[in-house]
Parts: sequence; C-alpha cells; structure tokens
Amino acid sequence: MSDLKKVVIDGQEIEVPGAMTLIQACEEAGIEIPRFCYHERLSIAGNCRMCLVEVVGGPPKPAASCAMQVKDLRPGKDGAPPQVKTNSPMVKKAREGVMEFLLINHPLDCPICDQGGECDLQDQAMAYGVDFSRYREPKRAVDDLNLGPLVETHMTRCISCTRCVRFTTEVAGISQMGQTGRGEDAEITSYLGETLHSNLQGNIIDLCPVGALVSKPYAFTARPWELTKTESVDVMDALGSNIRVDTKGREVMRILPRNHDGVNEEWISDKTRFVFDGLRRQRLDKPYIRENGKLRPASWGEALSLAAERMKGATKVAGLVGDLASVESAYSLKTLVEGIGGVVECRTDGAKLPAGNRSGYVGTARVEDLGHAGGILLVGTNPAAEAPVLNARIRKAWLHGATVGVIGEDAELTYDYAHLGTGTAALADLRKADPEEAKAHASVVVVGMGALTGANGAAVLAEAMAHAEATDSRLLVLHTAAGRVGAMDVGAVTEGGIDAALDGADVVYNLGADEIDMPEGAFVIYQGSHGDRGAHRADVILPAAAWTEENGLFVNTEGRPQLALRAGFAPGEAKENWSILRALSPQVGQQLPWDSMAQLRQKLVADVPHLARVDEVIENEWRAEPTGEMGQGEFASTIRDFYLSNPIARASALMGELSANAAGRSSTRLAAE
Repeated sequence: MSDLKKVVIDGQEIEVPGAMTLIQACEEAGIEIPRFCYHERLSIAGNCRMCLVEVVGGPPKPAASCAMQVKDLRPGKDGAPPQVKTNSPMVKKAREGVMEFLLINHPLDCPICDQGGECDLQDQAMAYGVDFSRYREPKRAVDDLNLGPLVETHMTRCISCTRCVRFTTEVAGISQMGQTGRGEDAEITSYLGETLHSNLQGNIIDLCPVGALVSKPYAFTARPWELTKTESVDVMDALGSNIRVDTKGREVMRILPRNHDGVNEEWISDKTRFVFDGLRRQRLDKPYIRENGKLRPASWGEALSLAAERMKGATKVAGLVGDLASVESAYSLKTLVEGIGGVVECRTDGAKLPAGNRSGYVGTARVEDLGHAGGILLVGTNPAAEAPVLNARIRKAWLHGATVGVIGEDAELTYDYAHLGTGTAALADLRKADPEEAKAHASVVVVGMGALTGANGAAVLAEAMAHAEATDSRLLVLHTAAGRVGAMDVGAVTEGGIDAALDGADVVYNLGADEIDMPEGAFVIYQGSHGDRGAHRADVILPAAAWTEENGLFVNTEGRPQLALRAGFAPGEAKENWSILRALSPQVGQQLPWDSMAQLRQKLVADVPHLARVDEVIENEWRAEPTGEMGQGEFASTIRDFYLSNPIARASALMGELSANAAGRSSTRLAAE
C-alpha cells in the first residue's frame, strides 16, 4: 500500500497506514497505552489526556496519541522516520499528573462500588499513578441520574470521558444524554431528566471506565472474582451475539458481551443482557402427567412410559421444534419421530422458507456486509425489534452514506429511510425500476419473517430473490428464532409446513414451541424449560435444560454455526434435551444410535458436514425460487413485544417491567400533542 508510513516507537520501527492514530500504531507495535475516553468503535473525543506520548522533535509537550495521526508526524533528521516515546520521563510525569487530577474529585468508595475488581480507573491508578495527592480541597458531589430500571448511576464517580454520550448518540441512535456546564461544574446528564429509550442502553455499563454507570439488576450481588465465566452465544434473537455467562454457584448472575467483529462487534441488546432472572423463575423441575384435567408430579420412568405408549399407539406423530432448540435436540427429535413414521416441523410461525435451498432460507450475505453496504432494502422486517445489534450495523452504514429503503410497516428505526410501501404492491413495483442504480454500489436485501409468514410468503421470497439477482445485491433472511436455521439445516421440515404437520396428528411432541395452538383432541408431550403456554396445554411434561445449562450448537441468521457452552446445571430433575429423547427412544422401539453428545455430534456432522465448520459463514449456492403470483398483502413485523418474545423472557420480572414501560410510553401523549 502506498499510504504506509514508517514510524519508530520506543526504538521499534513499524510500518502502518498513515491514517492510523498513534494509539493504534502503538497497539500494532504491542505497546499498551492507557486511555479512558478513547474507544475504537466511537468517535475520538481526546478529552481524558491519559494517552499522552512524547513525539521526538515535536512540540516540547506530550501529545494525545488518540487524536494525532501517523501522517501528521514530521520526519526526523535526513528524512529518518519520526520517533515516538511512550515511556520517557516526560510521559511518565504527564500521566501521573493526569491521574492526580482525575482523583481530585473521585470518591474513594471502592469497597462498595460495583466496578471494584474490574475498574479501569483502579487498574490505571495502580499502573500509571502516584501514591500521594497534593490536593486537600473538599470533593465535589453530583446528583445521581434516573436512567430507568437497567442502568444505575453514581455520577459523583464520573470522570467525564463522554463514552456514554457518544455511544447513545452514534450507535444506539438516541439523543438523550449530553454534558452541561464547564470546569468543575461540568456533568453528564440526560435531556430533561428523561430515562433512556433504547434496546441497546445496557452497553454503556461496559463502556463506563469507572463505577458511574453500573448494572441495576446485578448491583451488590457478586464480585467478579467470585464468578465462573463461560463463553457462549445468545438465543434471544437469531443474530447469535457472542456472550459471556457469569455464574455464582448454580445461578446466572449476569450476561456480558464478547467481541466478535463478524457478528455483534462488542454490543448486545438489553434483552440479552438482562434476561437472566428469567432463568430462575417459572422453571419446570420435575415431570408431570395430566390426570382428570389436572397436572400431577410424576417420576421420570412413569412420564417416559406414558409418552412412549401414546407415541407407539398413534396413527400420526407430529414433532414441533421450538425457537430456542439447539441443532442437536432438533436432530434428535427428527431422527426419533421420523423413525416411527411421524413428521417434524420447525417453521412454527408459518414462515414459507424453502426446504433444502440454503440460499432461500439463509441468503448469501454476511452480517458484516451490512456495515459496508451502499444500499440496504428491508422487506417485512423491523430490525430495531427483531435484532437491535444488527439494526445498529445498518445505522453505521447509514452514517457512512448508505441509503435505506423499507417495504413494510412504518416503524421507528434509528436512521432515516425511504418508505417505499407497506406490502406486495411496493415489492412488485421495484421490479419495474431501473436496476442499474442499485448495481452502482454494493447493496443488501434483508427479508424478514413479516414478509414470509403470510399465505403468499413463498412468492414474496421468490420476488425478493429475483430483485436481489437483478440488482447484483446480496440477500439476508433475518430470522426471529435462534434455533430455526439449524433446524432447517438438519431437515426438520414437512411438505406443506406447520398446518400439514399438525393435520390429523393425534400425538404432538412439542420441543419448546410455546407460541402456537395445539390441535383439539391431540395428546401433547411437552419438553421444555419453563411453565409457559406449551406446558399449560400438555398432557405429559418432560422438564429440560435452558440454553445456558447444556452444550449446544446454534446456527445464526447468516448461517454461521456457533457453540453455546454449559454455564450451569438445570434445576431439580430437569435433564438435557438430547438425553431426554435418547432415554425415550428405546421405549418407543426406535433407539437413537448415540450415547453421548460426542457420538451425537459425529452422526450429525456425517449427515450435515457444514455444521462442523464452527464460526464460519458457509457460502451458499444461489438457487432462485420460481416466482409466482404474490397477490395483495401487507407486511408487518412478527415481533409485537420486543421484551416478551420467548418463554425465558416472559418468565423475567425485569422484562415484564420493561414491556409495561414501553407500552406506557407509546400510549401517553404530551398536552401539546
């Protein structure tokens, strides 16, 4: 690359792009620079002055490495590369001075601060500060803000790094936080004392380098060194955000994001972060059998025997794969039910996804393609409710100049868009437009479940695929269920969809599908983790582990297989999903040919080889569906309440409170309106 520049950092010569900042160049050289305000995913503020370095031959004062680019450095004598020092006496004295200033007003309440043990200010004061202060003035105090039920504030600890202001404005797309005042009177506040209205607000807890913004539900429950940390993936939406589950004993205490540039960067939605209290409530912890219209506790042997007896005597068994089912449990159910002549279906919302055509039910685009796209078309989807982190990526593209078009409901997104229409007529009109304009820049067509769940869903998908083909666009099918793509991959589908699967079924094996009505007169076996709608209709209940309590494979909406690892154990007598089906199989007379998760995965990978390529996005062969008559129809998002979209979320008291708050905000009107 012609724009590469040589620079000498602490005697080490490296070559980096000229547009790089000095703090990034130092990271390339493996040198750590302390910082509070700088964050690689936010704009540069340059206001904490902790990242000071010495530029040799430059001004006789330290320079902020986050705000100076390599190309701005003057070359040395005889054209030698410029030199930067990060550990000279000048730099050491400057950093100590900055830290001394920061601690003038910072309260020394570390023993009761929730950030204790993972606090950037603590760590950097130890590494770069001094053990004394020359200031004896009384410390200032600031009133705490009320930002809502998720983020607890202790604004006296705030060091005015403005990370929270920049995140809410740039990434979350709300403008409710800012800084007022000057000097000692400067403080971060919210506009007119408003609470935050965003599905991504919890991320400011991770961004805050001190204890000014902490998690309200997690407050005073654990210290970081008491927690067992497990890397996993999220199932609250189909994006498959990378997360870390922190447990203390048997309980999940908090859920934090992990960095993955290809999926969620380092953000997660509020539902992902705060749903953990739903893992403790309304849990199924023992088998039940319905007798005389009432459920009674039973032993595992009794429950499995009754389930097997009814399955063997049935004329048709239908297996339903729920939205949160892992690939292993969907594969186990398919193998068992089809082995006794039954049918299995995972498209429980009625989506017309084409079986066997991965380019039709996954698409050809990666999530990260959205961040670089010049044009994005949203068809029948509201990404702000269906996948808030993916919505933040679309906002990022929009900030960089991308145009966004929407066919569907006129939803409140975090960016401007052209509303092209509400249904099939607008999609048909697109075919008449000149495709050359879209071909001029990389574009992505995102098709949501709102467009595919109607009776004409197959024709709508075919039309969207034809439009993508005509405009050289990539296609992304945005799912709402974390387990859907994996279940489609293993072939848990029936010709004719959910209606055909349930038609004439006298026994239904329900693997955690809580959002659908069961046929009248059918005997229902429910296997799931929570006492939700599915359990209320069940004749036999088999208690199963939630996603944090078993190892499982999940394939996200772009077709990337990812591993969710077990962070704890299921309560009471509940078992792992695959092991329940394995225990039931010999009693039905169709024993599953595996005795462990390892054997199950070997068989799974032999049948579906691409599932072995964990954390890879598989290239899908493009197979356009034949277009049919779309007819008339409107598109509306299938997620009506973001906070209560699955059994774990509905069991969470906090999600219930957030849902009520959101409903209250949408119904109240100010007098001026």
